[in-house]
Amino acid sequence: MAWRHDPVRTDRDPGGSPAIELRAVTRRYGRGDSAVHALRGVDLALARGSFTAVMGPSGSGKSTFLQCAAGLDLPSSGEVLLGGEEITRLGEDRLTKLRRSRIGFVFQSFNLLPSLTVLQNVLLPLRLAGQRQDRARARELLASVGLEQHGGRRPAQLSGGQQQRVAIARALITGPEVVFADEPTGALDSRTALEVLGLLRRAVDTMGATIVMVTHDPVAASHADRVLFLADGSLAGELWRPDAQAVADRMVALTTRGGTVRNDLLNGVAA
Repeated sequence: MAWRHDPVRTDRDPGGSPAIELRAVTRRYGRGDSAVHALRGVDLALARGSFTAVMGPSGSGKSTFLQCAAGLDLPSSGEVLLGGEEITRLGEDRLTKLRRSRIGFVFQSFNLLPSLTVLQNVLLPLRLAGQRQDRARARELLASVGLEQHGGRRPAQLSGGQQQRVAIARALITGPEVVFADEPTGALDSRTALEVLGLLRRAVDTMGATIVMVTHDPVAASHADRVLFLADGSLAGELWRPDAQAVADRMVALTTRGGTVRNDLLNGVAA
């Protein structure tokens, strides 16, 4: 498998520029013998309208991958492109504007502002991006996540699952090119987690959203079109149309073999 040479693409790629692309991306912390290589020459292209889960053992580079892909951290070398535009050489001001208008985020801890109402939290990215406050669009998104009657409440008046629903609506309000979700179900019980994952799945299938989700949970990963596995900062395999058991088996193989996966596992596809 040519993981370090040919960008990986999804079968939904229409032939245009990918939603997000990494070209030979490395990220190194420190220098000399004590340097930590968090990413080692990652090549990857993700199509618009796809749902990708990223998994790997602790220390495999998942968080660094997300931060570099989302423009939150700069690679040590290589390029990151968003919708065909290279973002690695942008200044901080332009990067901030780009993140506010073209990228959505969903975090494990929700990150809602307690002093704002639900509706105001959803509208916040538009406000920060200097765009028109489209209340009709915000209410439409709240309805799509089942919270149309909760716009006037404060986050503290909602359950954890409801707060994550608000976070999803907030992430989608600007019509971003990519939504990055960092352990979005990590703070939720299993039933609520499934509801939130269903919302992310529908955002892809009905709104054409592109979602990249970092997770440690095989059940969460099984909602994606494809799962990418990281080990020691490198791409180490993938599964298409995965089921939870196949994902769990692959993670066991990665963990027990120190990041080396057998060829028969690399070539296997979940039923």
